[in-house]
Amino acid sequence: MVIDEAISQFDRALRTLTGQLSARRPSPGAEVPEAPLDEAERRHAGGLMRVNHTGEVCAQALYEGQALTAQRDRVRAKLKSAAEEESDHLAWCAERLRELNASPSLLNPLFYAASYAIGALTGLAGDKVSLGFVEATEDQVCDHLDRHLKALPEGDDRSRATINGMRADEARHGAAALESGGAPFPPAAKAAMTALSRVMTETTYRI
Repeated sequence: MVIDEAISQFDRALRTLTGQLSARRPSPGAEVPEAPLDEAERRHAGGLMRVNHTGEVCAQALYEGQALTAQRDRVRAKLKSAAEEESDHLAWCAERLRELNASPSLLNPLFYAASYAIGALTGLAGDKVSLGFVEATEDQVCDHLDRHLKALPEGDDRSRATINGMRADEARHGAAALESGGAPFPPAAKAAMTALSRVMTETTYRI
């Protein structure tokens, strides 16, 4: 059983990092016409979507790590379900990167490993803390996506629609985590999480 789970998680990590996770839902931006972007706008939009793609890589790792050490099967199932939905976001971001002629971050394996470790340690702290961490993380992600919506080139409605679709899911995941018994994180903890997320944002925008 332990070996089977280890193999399953290793396989998912490989598929996450090699772009083999497919979306069950079409991208919200799929039907939005592509706007003409100049080279600077295209690079900027590509940098923002690269950051979002890495964020989704981290989300996969966090959920897998938390599921590994979850105490209750019900909580583990919720974490796995959220990870499946987040895989849509990963595929949407990868698709948009290709459209913008941009590549994923070279640092994704490092961020995946770090996020997996954080997720596993959070799960060891108990299901209430783990679910509270989901809400705190999703709250940070929503703020981050709001900033990107404002920062995108004015005409890039295709990227904007994709991000809006992601944001709606993230907000729902956070609310569901609290409803399932998560302990709200104090503002100081969320502030520390914001500081850490800036490291990922600033490095993956260009690398």
